[in-house]
Amino acid sequence: MKKTLITGADGFIGSHLVEELIRQGHQVKAFCYYNSFNSWGWLDNFPKEILDEIEVFTGDVRDPNGVRTAMKGCDRVFHLAALIAIPYSYHSPDSYVDTNVKGTLNVLQAARDFDLERVIVTSTSEVYGTAQYIPIDEKHPRQPQSPYSASKIGADCMAESFYRSFDMPVTIVRPFNTFGPRQSARAIIPTIITQLANGFEEIKLGDLTPTRDFLYVKDTAKGFIEIAKSKGLIGQDCNIATNSEISMQKLADTLVELINPKAKIVQDPDRIRPGKSEVFRLYGDNAKIMEHTDWKPSYTFKEALQETIDWFTNKENLKHYKAGIYNV
Repeated sequence: MKKTLITGADGFIGSHLVEELIRQGHQVKAFCYYNSFNSWGWLDNFPKEILDEIEVFTGDVRDPNGVRTAMKGCDRVFHLAALIAIPYSYHSPDSYVDTNVKGTLNVLQAARDFDLERVIVTSTSEVYGTAQYIPIDEKHPRQPQSPYSASKIGADCMAESFYRSFDMPVTIVRPFNTFGPRQSARAIIPTIITQLANGFEEIKLGDLTPTRDFLYVKDTAKGFIEIAKSKGLIGQDCNIATNSEISMQKLADTLVELINPKAKIVQDPDRIRPGKSEVFRLYGDNAKIMEHTDWKPSYTFKEALQETIDWFTNKENLKHYKAGIYNV
């Protein structure tokens, strides 16, 4: 049986990908961020029968030696480890270059040295910036509207260069706005739900005019796996999207109506991006993934939203979040 390394396995999408691969019977090596608490992130919440199936490695993708050690004996890698918060990238851009660009380079170098048969590098719809046309396909221009998106564009280019220079079997996977259980409170859906679940009657948000193409995390995880199976996507970048969009205003109104109709939405100036940095429209084209794989979304937006609400409003899960603090 082939072994799969997942960097960022302790995070939001990574933990769901680990879960799905284990469910499908794969051997998984989970690369988790080293810390003195010996925390494995969201993997710590897994039941023992699933954890027993996972080989855990703790390290840092910024360390090339650690990455090489983790990758030894693996057949393929899903590289998800990254710094992803846009506001934090405004005042700490160096750390985004170190983690997202250099970290990706370390993964690519190790994969080349060990001649891995498949390399999946995670991108983001933020690399497109505000839509110049819709739906946004993979040919859409890249627009670095934040240090975060600039670092991800750099990582994408590094991955593409390894395909062109060394014939590496790499694919760049570009999920649109993934949401669901375990997501950081820096994202809008957890931000709204956790404030409502804690009984706040003034829900603090930023700009409500942008639109996003929301994708349920379980569908995202399956998309990664299907893309990794497709030889036709080697050397390509590929969106995972739903071909739809919803405004932040409509999203917020929907969640308030579902959880506490008495609550009011107020604008918090601290949560508003600089004008030239805000991405006002993301609406993804999923024609490429539909053409090359058997993937299609399994959940409607309504179903996924309800599952997400149910998870976040569970007291055991809610206690992981500090809803009264703006999390950049």
